[in-house]
Amino acid sequence: MPAPTTCSPADLHDPTSAAYKKARRLHLKTTRNRSDHAEADWTPFRAAEKKYKARFPPPDLSHVLDTAALDPSRSEEVSRGGWRGSGSTIVCREIELECAEGPSESTKGYVFPSTPGLVLLPSFVPHEEQRRLVRWALCDQARHPNETNLDTHYVLPEDGLWNRYLDVHRSAREDDYIQPRASSSEPGTETQCEPPGPRKLISNEAAGKDNFSALSTTSKLPPAPSPTAHPAPASTLVPKLRWANIGWSYHWGTKQYDFSRGKGAIHEEIQTVCRRAVQSIRWDEIFHGPDVDSGDWGDGGPDWDTWHETYEPDAGIVNFYQTKDTLMAHVDRSEVCATSPLVSISLGCAAIFLIGGLTRDVEPTAILLRSGDVVIMSGPACRRAYHGVPRILEGTLPPHLEAGVDAGWQLYEEYLHSARINVNVRQVFPRGFVPSEVGQSAQGKPTRTDVQFA
Repeated sequence: MPAPTTCSPADLHDPTSAAYKKARRLHLKTTRNRSDHAEADWTPFRAAEKKYKARFPPPDLSHVLDTAALDPSRSEEVSRGGWRGSGSTIVCREIELECAEGPSESTKGYVFPSTPGLVLLPSFVPHEEQRRLVRWALCDQARHPNETNLDTHYVLPEDGLWNRYLDVHRSAREDDYIQPRASSSEPGTETQCEPPGPRKLISNEAAGKDNFSALSTTSKLPPAPSPTAHPAPASTLVPKLRWANIGWSYHWGTKQYDFSRGKGAIHEEIQTVCRRAVQSIRWDEIFHGPDVDSGDWGDGGPDWDTWHETYEPDAGIVNFYQTKDTLMAHVDRSEVCATSPLVSISLGCAAIFLIGGLTRDVEPTAILLRSGDVVIMSGPACRRAYHGVPRILEGTLPPHLEAGVDAGWQLYEEYLHSARINVNVRQVFPRGFVPSEVGQSAQGKPTRTDVQFA
């Protein structure tokens, strides 16, 4: 894997620097055919995405909430890369956390009146735990039997791409070429081919109790492997890793869960961190009160008062971002439960997180997330809100994720200098809704789904 190359915002503001000149050339090239009236058609969310994605000039973060700027212990981390938001730009309320079982770096969180159910826990994951989670994500989760984005196109080693990469650098084996799947697929394998032309956005039907059976039995064929993929060494494929599945299998072609594949294991430490975060919140302070309008909780009514006991993380994704990657505005509609907490853990480089409302016409709140920060999205108004990550901030790897005297961490540091890992965990089923069996025929299609209501 080649060493990352980054430039600071200061370089981009210097008209004499090579970075400034390169960014200006790219900006002019990509915008020369843009209509003068293009911005008039952008929704407020799209305008925010464009603002923070911009490479030239670098975006102004003065309206981005950066709670690390309020914490003197994070001053070195904040100074990295030259990216710094504001500690007071957004209306939010500080809350005290309960003493949940287990370690935590933070004793307070922040809630947002504009998005009831959104909770930010700055620096919630301790430094050593961050390193363990990074190792887990790359070594243990991004490997068989957990599906990754690269499994569609390559026959990956069962011990995982990252472990192969480590072995090569330890001189334990040669950097053999990993073969494309198209050249080794069995003839007659049924797959879902992507239609030609620009990739189309998928607007999936929101999952719920009423349509669960129909969605569960919808055919979910595997995507077709790329016919143009070439044999490649592990070192060139590692930066192309984008996601690894956790728990219930997510089918990207339909944006629904494929329950016929069964539930994958969820590492105990991930479950512990997520539960610790949920149990640290006094949810009555979030959702109780005459001034709180958190949306429609459905027939069962609000259930936040039981989350300390009933919250069950059973699905999710580990996202592996490179510094030029983005996650465009979207809504999570695949979970039958549309209210239980979604817990998002940030590791590595910092990122801009945008969250708006139930449509793209709501101007989003911009939050700078740093390594160790945890975001919880909960309740109907927040879980169905549009959100995205328009920018990974270059040069923001915190000092505690550098190798120092730990030679065994060197490759992790090299990777993280240009990457962000996001562990995103959800609860698929609401209280009292249990899928007891999902059969599968020889053709790979679900045959029966039994659900049980308590």
